Amino acid sequence: MESLIYHLINHIKENMPSLSMVDEDYGQLEAIDKVDMDTYSVTFPAVLVNIPETEWSNLSVKSQKGKAKVNVRLIIDCYDDTHFGSGTIEKTLERAEMADTLHKILQGFRPEGDGELNRELSRFYTWSHGIKIYEFVYSLVVSDINREIMKVHTPDKIVISAKKL
Repeated sequence: MESLIYHLINHIKENMPSLSMVDEDYGQLEAIDKVDMDTYSVTFPAVLVNIPETEWSNLSVKSQKGKAKVNVRLIIDCYDDTHFGSGTIEKTLERAEMADTLHKILQGFRPEGDGELNRELSRFYTWSHGIKIYEFVYSLVVSDINREIMKVHTPDKIVISAKKL
């Protein structure tokens, strides 16, 4: 579970080498306009990955199974004029194809040999500075199995004796 973001970042970058940036989402996009927040700049196109929550249930004393939510945001700068007659309307298709490619490489992917990613939600919206965001929310089953062998206390030797009457 702890290495899930690592596996997702590698899988995305390997399958979409044209991306300028693939990273864990820790608020880089939200920091663009904040002068008092120290972070490096986002380069486009970018993908940011986050795991905001996991609901757990117990399998045993030290092992659990959970359902994790995975948020993936494809972030593209849209400086092209794409109105009808502009000559660059195909840029809208390029952005849609990039979002579709991202979804196709994630849907069904098994990052740690446990559950597979299943899309639950898609949301597309705009951000300041001409940025378009294609956000996907996936869920998958994850396990936290403690393979530590538990020591079992053996009882002391019990002696039973009987007298003949």
